[in-house]
Amino acid sequence: MVVKKTLVSSDVLPVLNVAIVGHIDHGKTTLLQKVSGKWTDTHSEELKRGITIKLGYADIILSEDNGSYNRAGKGTPIKHVSFVDAPGHEMLMATMLSGAAIVDAAILVVSAKEGIQPQTREHFMALQAKRIPYVIVVQNKIDLVQKEQALANYAEIKTLLGKTYASAPVIPVSAQQEVLIDEIYRALAEIPSIVRPVGGDPVFLVARSFDVNKPGATPEKLAGAVLGGTLRSGTLVVGQKLEIKPGILVKEANQYHYKALTTTVRKLFNGSTSVDSLTPGGSMSIETTLDMSLAKNDALAGCLAAPPGILPDAQTSVKLAYSLFPSSAGKVIEPLKASEMVLLSVGTSMAVGIIKRLTATNAEVTLKIPTIVFKGDNVAISRQVAGHWRLVGYGTAI
Repeated sequence: MVVKKTLVSSDVLPVLNVAIVGHIDHGKTTLLQKVSGKWTDTHSEELKRGITIKLGYADIILSEDNGSYNRAGKGTPIKHVSFVDAPGHEMLMATMLSGAAIVDAAILVVSAKEGIQPQTREHFMALQAKRIPYVIVVQNKIDLVQKEQALANYAEIKTLLGKTYASAPVIPVSAQQEVLIDEIYRALAEIPSIVRPVGGDPVFLVARSFDVNKPGATPEKLAGAVLGGTLRSGTLVVGQKLEIKPGILVKEANQYHYKALTTTVRKLFNGSTSVDSLTPGGSMSIETTLDMSLAKNDALAGCLAAPPGILPDAQTSVKLAYSLFPSSAGKVIEPLKASEMVLLSVGTSMAVGIIKRLTATNAEVTLKIPTIVFKGDNVAISRQVAGHWRLVGYGTAI
């Protein structure tokens, strides 16, 4: 049975959104299972292949008990921590970037046995591109190496962190053996509370969309399309009207275009708790009155939802002030070129575009898929290298 409640100021704990990132097979999902008690790989192909394909979510209430920290509810609740498990495989970098768009901090997982790999560096670059303010490094699988190798790996991690994240804690852990998991709780507790824009119009970033109905469900028990993501600003309430943009691709008069959707909020969930209203912070979901088929296979991921008339029209061109990283996948990054195809990560959306105009610091990109971009939005820039999209830089929408 789902417990429904209305959150009031005295009930609300500070919320911290945390991404779990790192190279494939370094133990991210196992670590999150030990930290949260939830196994986030639930997609059938993920279970068969042993890798994370889609974003996974888990929540804990972090508590303090006489100077130690736990998720067991012992002591005083101090923080609601919402985790996003992001894919580590190079081909799934776009999904990882969409996850990074909705978080405040990140846990970068590095296997002490395998050390820093190309995707470790690429995920670290993504954290910089998305301007994630707080990073915790978990040096995992510490039980599988000798002291000398662990120390060498630690030095490698500190070099990677450089000046940007010089103060980031590096915690040696064995996720499988549940060694020093409590130190991760401590590091999460020490991250300052995030100030969020609770005023203004509600704007919801859609990172996932899905049909939650099980085969054989009777009509009266069918749920509408569900949107998963996070609230950028404002307050959402049950019964509120929403407009979803860019929406869905439709064909009218032999022409394809994106059509905005309108719906009503049927239910709201903060993590797994049903609530009457939501304010920014944490992973959350909205059950809508839309037909559930519209949300299958993340069809609405990358959209934004807000009361009608709030969102601007999706645009097919974006101007950026950009910078490039020195290198990617061990190779020096060449300057961008006019007419080059790039992949832009804006919020939870991914859009391929062609560089129309270019200077050493600014670029105008024509997008193939209409995208809503706000002035000041962080944008990650990827280009194709040997048939793969590689993160090469970042920018700000101007």
